[in-house]
Amino acid sequence: MKLGIDFGTTRIVVAFVDRGNYPVVAFETPDGSACEWFPPLAAVNGSERCYGWEAWAAQEEPGWTVVRSVKRAMEAAGPDTLVQIADEKIPMQVLLHELALALRASLLERSTLPAAGPDEALDVMLGTPANANSNQRFLTVETFRQAGFNVLGLLNEPSAASIEFGHQKRTSRQFKEKMRILVYDLGGGTFDASLVELDEREHAVISSDGIPALGGDDFDEALAGLALEAAGIGAGEQDSLSQAELFRLHEECRLKKEGLHPNTRRIVIDLGNVRPDWQEVTVTTGDFYERCRPFVEETLHATEDLLGARGEAHGDPTSGQLSGAEGRLEALYMTGGGSELPLVGRMLREVFGRRVRRSAYTRAATAIGLAIQADSTTGYVLRDKFTRHFGVWREAEGGRRVVFDPLFSKGTLLPGPADPPIVNSRRYSPVHNIGHFRYLECSHLTEDGRPAGDITVWDDIRFPFDPALENDTELERVPVVHLNHGMHREAEECYSCDRSGAVTVTIANIRDGYNRSYRLGRWAASEELVVPGRKKKSRSKK
Repeated sequence: MKLGIDFGTTRIVVAFVDRGNYPVVAFETPDGSACEWFPPLAAVNGSERCYGWEAWAAQEEPGWTVVRSVKRAMEAAGPDTLVQIADEKIPMQVLLHELALALRASLLERSTLPAAGPDEALDVMLGTPANANSNQRFLTVETFRQAGFNVLGLLNEPSAASIEFGHQKRTSRQFKEKMRILVYDLGGGTFDASLVELDEREHAVISSDGIPALGGDDFDEALAGLALEAAGIGAGEQDSLSQAELFRLHEECRLKKEGLHPNTRRIVIDLGNVRPDWQEVTVTTGDFYERCRPFVEETLHATEDLLGARGEAHGDPTSGQLSGAEGRLEALYMTGGGSELPLVGRMLREVFGRRVRRSAYTRAATAIGLAIQADSTTGYVLRDKFTRHFGVWREAEGGRRVVFDPLFSKGTLLPGPADPPIVNSRRYSPVHNIGHFRYLECSHLTEDGRPAGDITVWDDIRFPFDPALENDTELERVPVVHLNHGMHREAEECYSCDRSGAVTVTIANIRDGYNRSYRLGRWAASEELVVPGRKKKSRSKK
């Protein structure tokens, strides 16, 4: 059984391969109805935990705390990062693993997925945000592998949506020549944009960009803030809200947000669902949209930057012509649940005019595209790229300054399904007893090669160049000093990147014949803590 799984921040959507068709799986909900998504919720009551629709039902039960959008914490988390839910602190990897197990059980027992045989594998193509770092990708793959899925590969979510777009064109015989589209994917927790060139068979990602922590959740929080203000609830009382109350507040606002249509003028929020003694309040749609406008503007800035330079997309909105090097843009393809907010489409049309196309499967386009990619009979070929610069800080000029060495540059093509990993290496004579390697990823580089934009610091590893330290496992306690006769030794770093974008390095002392291998990521210390549900600080308006 081949599946495409869009592991979203606020919804998990699954599509499966069925003889050239790619239907979306419907899950049985606690009230016996069917829903075409699985909630990535976790619920805790002391040492008891449950997930998905069971967690959804637990919000009505005393003693249970339910949190949503745990995936948002993955951006800056490692397997040992602790997630605090009520009084419990749970390792991130454990939480994700149990969530994936609950998803698998629901797929096999309480969904419209055709019954699988006892020995039939669940082969899955997984989606990740285009701006996901290597650590997020590793956590995603390991989560599903440990839950019993056979992971075929990872695909950037907007790239998957472009496959769904191309498949529609192909089946309706609308392809005449190569097309260039921009996929605008605004989900529950992230925003991604990818410029893709495609024909009937081949999809090539030209460039990708995004905002790691912006999505429909922010719209929910904006509406929640307006509702609390309308009720006259001050900052002190807001800070006293428990995780369970925050969950109910954001769910109330999400449901009302998703019920909006272009002619809605007022939004009624029942705060009694949060605390019994609170009342209903009314928020005007105009005030809500004004609070959300800066978020949408951020996505527009990222989109226009992706096209080359701000202002390039403007001009005659009906012509489909761009004045810059990116040439003709046939369509801007809207996907993701966050893009359903009427304000989003309105603001996009103000810039891109008639080129704006909303997917008929806004919430499912990515999962359908992933299922199509998992179906080997379709013959689609997708070439994706690194969406960030990945590299390491190095000493230069005899240690007088530090420079950034981009090991895999943004835009580097990732390996195809049948291709070997990309390999990059460095060879040199070490001058210290211990090599201290500090890795990072960044969205941009300055003209002189310094990291800029969205910078994420990852692994901090040490390797013993001094053979006397070969078996030392606590190198952080050893002072770094110049190595006697260092010029007589030779070291090599060999980096390997697979098609999912995960990077491993093998560092070797060549003369003395030993090496160590590391999978690079942000392996957070166990004392690091994430508390889901707490309102983030306000974004600065640009």
